Amino acid sequence: MHPISAADTDRDQSLPVRVPLATQPLGILGTLRAGRRNVLELIPEIATHAPIITNTAGKRWHMVTDPDALRRVLRDRVEDYPKSDVTKLMLAPAIGQSLFIAEGQEWLWQRRTAAPVFSHRNVANLAPVMTAAADRASARFAAAAGRAADAFDEMVTATFEVISDVTLSGGETFDRDAVHKAIDAYMAQTAKISLLDVIGAPPWVPRPSRLLSGPGLRDMKKMADTTIDRRRSEKGSNPIPDLLDLLMAGEDPKSGRKMTTEEIRDNLLTFIVAGHETTALTLSWALYLCAFDPTVQDRARAEAQSVLGTRTATADDVPRLPFIRQVIDETLRLYPPAAFLSRTAQKPDELCGRDVRRGDTVILPIYALHRHKKLWSDPDRFDPGRFAPGHQTDRFAFLPFGDGPRICIGANFAIQEAVIILSTLLARFRFARIAGKDPKPVMILTLRPEGGVWLSITQA
Repeated sequence: MHPISAADTDRDQSLPVRVPLATQPLGILGTLRAGRRNVLELIPEIATHAPIITNTAGKRWHMVTDPDALRRVLRDRVEDYPKSDVTKLMLAPAIGQSLFIAEGQEWLWQRRTAAPVFSHRNVANLAPVMTAAADRASARFAAAAGRAADAFDEMVTATFEVISDVTLSGGETFDRDAVHKAIDAYMAQTAKISLLDVIGAPPWVPRPSRLLSGPGLRDMKKMADTTIDRRRSEKGSNPIPDLLDLLMAGEDPKSGRKMTTEEIRDNLLTFIVAGHETTALTLSWALYLCAFDPTVQDRARAEAQSVLGTRTATADDVPRLPFIRQVIDETLRLYPPAAFLSRTAQKPDELCGRDVRRGDTVILPIYALHRHKKLWSDPDRFDPGRFAPGHQTDRFAFLPFGDGPRICIGANFAIQEAVIILSTLLARFRFARIAGKDPKPVMILTLRPEGGVWLSITQA
């Protein structure tokens, strides 16, 4: 393995890796094959040009990339477009009726209860955990200096340390490795799209692959329940409350209702599953992109070094690192972790002049939205300058965290963590691509770099 020099890079390599979108109809078996291989291959290439694509053969669906229509689905008529059955089928075995899946009043009271947990003050209070994880990641990269390392593997380790420390700061009876393995096994098998989903079979028809992942999940839930019960008996022994303390103390300001052990556990597992994988992906893709474009990497490093010197970044540094934030936003545009969302219409409606019937699936292909030719100039190019101060981007053209009432509750937490870790690493190390080892973007439940993100590392 040897680093690629700038001179090696010809025009064919002038764009970072991307997904080959479908250029012809796939049919049911083709759809199943693509869905199990890479969900994003289900997106027709025309979705990066047209505002909406409609399919009326078999299960009716509409694929929407028009910002005004997305505003309607995610914000103005959000109650009429709940998450699709496929989404719930994939996630309910792991995270129950938590915030991520619940609808209507069940969702509303949980959101009101959990919102203060992610207040600016609480998120800033958890930053020392992120700083410590950035330090440990630096030590691991320093040990790998002069050779290649898988940045994805390293970032998963770092972000899992963060999420387990901020959800379960005592470490108690929680076996981190076991939880991590259970999540990985679940995502590898269960989240793959089933033929029964493609043909629109009702949710109560069992999906064989999803039945296989039961034992690991049961153990994970049991561990979480034990941890919550133990924490209840200790009552407020943590000097700085972690996410579990805050969830246990939380109550719905309208009804006074508090979460049961099961509700706390389902939301805790949601934060663990969603909170480490997505940030690890963002950081891994960001390091790949910085290696892809050394000029951007040099500028980001100069900013990080001027602000941090030899320190590790803290919450106070985040607003002083605007270009690092631009790199993260552009990474989220090119490789959004949640790159493919779907909703089910509950009432007749009209989107972009098309009739939407009750029961139609409305697909939000965030990957195609972020690379839409009418919304972005030269959309496949890596250019953090798109997010420079004063940029004019329709907020519904850039949806890495969704939007409307159901916008990701942990968005500020994720951005703070990504800026702290990325700035610290760039201030200390140089990253270069390895010939023939570029990652392949593949989406199962999230947009992962298949094969890892192998980079050559040297001290800055």
